[in-house]
Amino acid sequence: MVKIRLKRLGATKRPFYRVVVADSRSPRDGRFIESIGKYHPLADPSVVEIDQERALHWLTVGARPTEQVRKLLDIAGVWSQFEAVRPRPAPKVPAKKGAAKGSTAGAVAPAS
Repeated sequence: MVKIRLKRLGATKRPFYRVVVADSRSPRDGRFIESIGKYHPLADPSVVEIDQERALHWLTVGARPTEQVRKLLDIAGVWSQFEAVRPRPAPKVPAKKGAAKGSTAGAVAPAS
């Protein structure tokens, strides 16, 4: 499974993060497929830079963002764009009981 998540960089108590696309089995700061943005939480105001085109591409092909990245995508405006283009599954219509052909659920046996 492919995840969009944060990769921690920076010194002790001075973190900054890269928003990366990685295999879910790789370690947090390990190998990644592509870097699509950065996040500096200690800057005033916080810096959130995300490549919208690449983020939308990865979301549409099935990459799942972590909870924190989902919030960052919402701040950057990418999540609302994805919601607008995301294919919605058709609603399931429940089948009526006893409507199938050859159904004997409601049939009454003849009295002898």
